[in-house]
Amino acid sequence: MKWRWAEIVLATLVVAGIVGGGVMLAGAYDVSAVDNHLAPTYHALDLAMKRAVKVRASNIKVPPLEDPALLARGRALYEEHCAQCHGAPGVAPQPFALGMTPAAANLAHTAKEWQPAEVYWVVKNGLKMTGMPAWEYRLDEGELWAVVAFVEKLPSLSPADYAAMKGTRQPRGPEENSAPDARRGQFAIQQYACVTCHSIPGIVGANAPVGPPLDGLASRAIIGGHLPNTRENLEAFLRHPQKYKPGGAMPDLGVTPRDARDMAEYLMGSG
Repeated sequence: MKWRWAEIVLATLVVAGIVGGGVMLAGAYDVSAVDNHLAPTYHALDLAMKRAVKVRASNIKVPPLEDPALLARGRALYEEHCAQCHGAPGVAPQPFALGMTPAAANLAHTAKEWQPAEVYWVVKNGLKMTGMPAWEYRLDEGELWAVVAFVEKLPSLSPADYAAMKGTRQPRGPEENSAPDARRGQFAIQQYACVTCHSIPGIVGANAPVGPPLDGLASRAIIGGHLPNTRENLEAFLRHPQKYKPGGAMPDLGVTPRDARDMAEYLMGSG
């Protein structure tokens, strides 16, 4: 009896899964950062990343990026947040970044190869398994575009140009006063690395049992050791845990009012 193509493909996938599982369980795959990816692995991941970004950035409307004030703002933000990993003209990345696998991209090359909307999407959303964080929860919309404007300028900057270019800090735009958003709160919880200390329903990560588990939070009488469990108190505690529990293990993470509101909305309904 001849096998149909579908059966051949299915059998191939099953065998590949068994072999792959055996490799993982045996600890045969070297996960050390001193050992580079195999070339096929690297190129496959790179292609998947570029295609994913292109698709998701296709409908982003790019504002004008030539304003000198926007560039100056981007220069300041780039030096504060980006140069540590990506370097700059004549400026090396910090030593920790030199050991990252994969290494952070040279953004002068990125600006030549990528569209501004694609750069914006990556700056805003980050990239899994690369060390590139999502800046959406750290920078406002104007700041995100300022960084993009400066990255677009990088290919034309010599080391002397970069050193001479002055960065200008500007006040952040007003925070959006939106209704609580549980879905956004789930993303915010990930971005503040809460799973490094807590197990949280619906959040994939280390789920390290350093702090109390956060399932069923809405049913608890108190939070933070002594605060009555209200939504307002939870938001306040998320923003300033050291104020409400001095000397506690939970540090102040710089959670914004909007993020605290959304995080509380998710936690109160997470089971």
